Amino acid sequence: MRTDDRLTRGLKVRREVMGAARVASSMPGPDDFAYDLQRLATEMAWAEVWTREGLDRRSRSIATVSMLLALNRSAELKAHFVGAANNGLSNDELRELVIHSAIYCGFPAALEGMRILCEVMDKNAAPD
Repeated sequence: MRTDDRLTRGLKVRREVMGAARVASSMPGPDDFAYDLQRLATEMAWAEVWTREGLDRRSRSIATVSMLLALNRSAELKAHFVGAANNGLSNDELRELVIHSAIYCGFPAALEGMRILCEVMDKNAAPD
């Protein structure tokens, strides 16, 4: 598959999961210094991995949120909480993922994850 085809397919999936506004804000133009890394992430993660058979998007979101909690990657976690909600996880299910992570990832990671989840929930509940 050509790189242009993978990029197009990856952008489609990335927008469906993360939302068009998030993708627009994180995907720079081809002349931007960070473009090559974002292009690679879009092609590999979104066009190749997120489209594989074997796990549905909801399951992939659960796995992704869990790994980001374990790694304590706040910025990506915030974005993937939104993506998980777009993939059908409720706020209560996301809260349970964070609580569950406290035992396996440690309370500092879970507490930071809960802070981020509350921030995302507040932002998404606010009227436009």
